[in-house]
Amino acid sequence: MTPGLRLELNGISKQYPAVRANDRVDLRVKPGEIHAVLGENGAGKSTLMKIIYGAVQPDEGRIFWNGEPVSVASPAQARKLGISMVYQHFSLFDTLTAAENVWLGLEKSLKLPQVAARIVEVAHSYGLDVDPQRPVHSLSVGERQRVEIVRALLTEPQLLILDEPTSVLTPQAVDKLFVTLRLLAERGCSILYISHKLDEIRALCHHCTVLR
Repeated sequence: MTPGLRLELNGISKQYPAVRANDRVDLRVKPGEIHAVLGENGAGKSTLMKIIYGAVQPDEGRIFWNGEPVSVASPAQARKLGISMVYQHFSLFDTLTAAENVWLGLEKSLKLPQVAARIVEVAHSYGLDVDPQRPVHSLSVGERQRVEIVRALLTEPQLLILDEPTSVLTPQAVDKLFVTLRLLAERGCSILYISHKLDEIRALCHHCTVLR
């Protein structure tokens, strides 16, 4: 364990029947750091992020969260710890509004109108343009991603994981995303940023880990 880290992975391994997805991976992320995770397709980037988020269980290794050893058994537990993830493929229902989609992913202590108000508040705070009453089927890809990010931010994460977030975005949408991520980092949120685009990583990230 290294003092002062938000997240530390020691010797994380994951074996599937036909492939070893992760082989003794070490990773360290500080508070407020934007940390890139690079590697070719099949290098195990997404598997590693799912382990951090509790969607996949490692076969070996240890996870430290804010200096304490943890076992992240599920995404629900990850969110309670302060870990949120935006997947490469969005998980929104086209027939519902942005607010309804966000509300479905939250604990039901808040009513739908309260969630809609919180969406406006959080979106404005981070420079995101999100209309909670818009049906998802009417949103562009960039707008759908902003809904996913706001949904993650409503859990007040200390670590936000983004899996290939720019793969389907226009250059203008990428620029808007980077503004939001830099603001998040300035406010102390750590970010794990999976990408294979070196120009983006140079422009955005403080450090990087390469998986082979």
